[in-house]
Parts: sequence; structure tokens; C-alpha cells
Amino acid sequence: MRRFSSYGPINTKRHYYASRENLIQQAYTQLLGEYPDEDGHYITVWAPRQCGKTWVMQEVVEKIKTTGQYEVGIISVQSLKKEQSEKKVLEILMEKLQISFGKSFTSIEKTSDIPRLFTRQYFQKPVILILDEFDALMEEFINDFAGIFRDIFIGRTNEKNKKSGEKTHLLHGLALVGVRSVLGIENQTGSPFNVQRSVHIPNLTFDEVEYLFQSYKKESGQTVRPEVIKKLFDETRGQPGLTCWFGELLSEGFDGYVNNKSRPISLEDFEEVLAAAINILPNNNILNIISKANEPEHKHQVLDLFKTAQKVEFTYDDKSLNFLYLNGVIDREKETRTRYYVKFASPFVQKRLFNYFSRELFHYMGKLYDTFDVPPGIITESGLDIPNLLRQYETYLEKNREWLLKDAPRRSDMRIFEAVYHFNLFSYLKQFLGSGGGSVLPEFPTGNGKIDLLSNYAGQQYGVELKSYTTRGIYDRALLKAAQYGKQMGMNEIFLVFFVDAIDEENRGRYEKDYLDKVTGVKVVPIFIETG
Repeated sequence: MRRFSSYGPINTKRHYYASRENLIQQAYTQLLGEYPDEDGHYITVWAPRQCGKTWVMQEVVEKIKTTGQYEVGIISVQSLKKEQSEKKVLEILMEKLQISFGKSFTSIEKTSDIPRLFTRQYFQKPVILILDEFDALMEEFINDFAGIFRDIFIGRTNEKNKKSGEKTHLLHGLALVGVRSVLGIENQTGSPFNVQRSVHIPNLTFDEVEYLFQSYKKESGQTVRPEVIKKLFDETRGQPGLTCWFGELLSEGFDGYVNNKSRPISLEDFEEVLAAAINILPNNNILNIISKANEPEHKHQVLDLFKTAQKVEFTYDDKSLNFLYLNGVIDREKETRTRYYVKFASPFVQKRLFNYFSRELFHYMGKLYDTFDVPPGIITESGLDIPNLLRQYETYLEKNREWLLKDAPRRSDMRIFEAVYHFNLFSYLKQFLGSGGGSVLPEFPTGNGKIDLLSNYAGQQYGVELKSYTTRGIYDRALLKAAQYGKQMGMNEIFLVFFVDAIDEENRGRYEKDYLDKVTGVKVVPIFIETG
């Protein structure tokens, strides 16, 4: 029986997979060209890690081989990542080409000698070459190789009256595969490779994710509930590596969770697996995403994306957004016909980042309150008094703010990032409720502009939505949206927390009034927390 795999290219005989025939056909058509007798295209193939780039191109290679009209090879240059010597890079490249094409090439001493490799001295048919992990090369070599390939392409177009196999250089089609578009914004001197087209490897669609689990059901006999597949897709947005990782965890289990194959995999099973994936299980894909988000040059941009007052516009020309997008930290969403905004790549990625930064900034919280006993009125016979608990947090923040936020990340205007207060409140509630057997989880329903803390205590669930107060209009809209979210979550009451620099008692009395939404029937309890 096959299994789920999120570790490198899949083997269709051993692993569940989505066929992605349209995507394979697209890359195949690009490499062969609209008029295969004349020329193919030189393309870049890009996507964040573990999105299936290598597997797609391996399938393209097999499809090209069936034509019998081309000599085709695929090699990875990942091992050249740290090589600084041109001679060593070319030596290793030659070895890989010889293995891939089964030919013996005369050694070359400099990059400018590459074109003679693709002549009738070595090949009798047009050649198609795929260089995987191309962007692992040092920038200098990326530029040099791109310039050489451009020269080959232009030289072939100059021989427009010859068929592809009759031209001086036989490199008919070329694919440079990497996590970034290779030759765009990061090249300070301009792209020497302006002849290429681009093929993006997108996430799996819902239908493709559903197909994976239908395949699993067919072979294992175990049903996966439809709501599990939907929830998994919502959490991962179809990112192939994460999707298959969850498939692996659900079907094979792990330390602390055993899949009972005598019954269907349920939503409760998924929630248990999700909690483990967020808190205790390592995964190279998500660890790489976290490391990219934590790079000093881009960390402030990531923290800014957690703000709730306004969205960040997406532009590919922004170096930091470009980097985060191509490394799987963020995605883009089209809100109107002409406006694009940033969102996190998936709710799961956002949760992992939220947890990571919360622990990084607030691994030590100090004393949550002054006495040995829980402050009176917070824990009642019927459960938790959330307003009282948040008042206690506000007191805690006021008393400890100086040391607690001493090293907190700040924006260019020296104000503390809004997200820092969200991380701190989450850490406070997590420690406070955890000591009594409760829990708190962050939820991000939209991927940006909205954060909810779902607290569980003594079998009851409480929804706390976080906002920063900026204007009365945003306050009014937040009340309506909170009521709608409470209805969606099946709650009769939801708490809406506004962080604000300062607020006097008169405005507390004006704004901290319960709001009963007539449409949903949900009561919204607004609470202001003064940050100082």
C-alpha cells in the first residue's frame, strides 16, 4: 500500500499524489515551444520549497522522452551552493551532465565555454536541459550562467531559417528551477536573462487534496470524513509538503497518537494532530519558513503583518515581501479588481509563527498576580469571568511594562509593534489558564487583519477577538464583525478587546458598553486595554 510523503520528490508507485496533468502539460509545452521544429522556450520554474517543483519537472522529462525527438536531462546544482571557484563549479557541473546524458564531455575551463557543450560534437538531436535548485548558486554564477544561456538563445533565433536540430547550438529548451524567480528583483545590475518565460508551481487545489485522501481510502479501506479534508485544506491552503505531512500524521500516527483504522478519521482526530503539529512536532518545511520569517532583514515586516487595523498592500517589487512570498511565509490576495494585499501563506503557518514569536519574546512572564490565590471574581461557579481576567491582565501589564517590553521590537517610529501586545496577552492567558487545566489557541480566520484567541476552561469555550483602537468607524465595524464571527462559532457572547495607548474613565463608560447584535443575536462585550 502506498503512503503519504512530504520528503522530497514523490515516487508514484510508493506515494499518494495528485497527477497535476495540466501543470505538467504547461511546462512541457513551454519547453518544446509553439513551433517545436524551430525553437523551444527558456523558462524559470519557481515556487516555495516542498511545493513539488522537482517532481513536476521529472514528469515533464519523462513526457519529453516519449517523443523520441529530443535528448533531455535533469540535474540538481544544490551541491554547488557554497562553491566559490568557477573551475570547481564547472567541474561538478560537467560530471552531472555526463551522468544525466550518458555522454563524455571534454572538460571546460571557463563559463564562456559552455555553449560548445550543446553542439553536434556531443549531440545528434535538439537538447532540453533542466537545472534544478538553480538559485542555490552564488549570485555571480547565476548571472554568468544566465548570460551564457541568453547568448545561446539569441544565437539560435538568429538562425531562423534552420530547423532546431540544424542550428549551431542545440539547446532547444531550458528550465531553471528554484524557490525564487531567479533573475528578477534581486539582480542589482538588471536581468541578463530577459528571454525566459515563467512557470509557477501553485499549491494543490481542494479537489487535488480530496483526491489524495480518496486514493488513501481506496487502498486502506479507511474513510476520512469530509470535514477533515476541508479543515486540512483550510489550515494548509493546499501547500503540498504540509498537506502530505498531515496525511502522514493522520494515517500513520506518531508518539502520543495512534490512528484507529477500524473507524473513520474524524475531525476530533484532526484537531489532536493539528495541536501536536503546532506545538511539539518538528517539520523541515515549517522550520525553514520560520527561519526565513525570523531573518533580521525581514522580521519587522512579518511582525507588521500581524496588525489588525489595516492590511498591507502586496507588491512584487518590495524586496522583503518578495523574499517572504517566494519562501512560503506569505501569499497575496486579490480584494478588488485592481488591489492586492498580503496575507500569511496559510492559517497553520500563521499559527506557528505566532507561537514562535510569542515564546521568543515572552518566554518569561514573571508573576501574573501578587498573591498566592487567583484574584477573586475571575473564576466563578459558572466558569471564567473574561472581563475580570482582562482587567487583571491590564494591571499586570501596567506593573511590568518597563522590563517586560524593554527589548520589544519597535517600528521605525519607535512605537512597539501591535503584534507584541497580542503575543503578550496570549502568553499571559496561556500561563494563567494552563495552571488550572485550561487552554488558549490563536485563530486567524482570514489570514490577515483578524486574530481571535479561543480559550477553553472547565469545558466551556470563550472567544476573544483582538483589535487596536484607531477610529470610531473601525470600532463600530469591529462590533458587527465580532457578532458575525460569534454566530459562525456558535457562541451567544464574544469579547472584543481593543488595545489603546490611553483611555480615560469617561471614554471607558462610553465605549465599554455591551452590544447586542439584532441580526445574529450575539452579545459583543468590548473591553479596552491601556498599553501606556
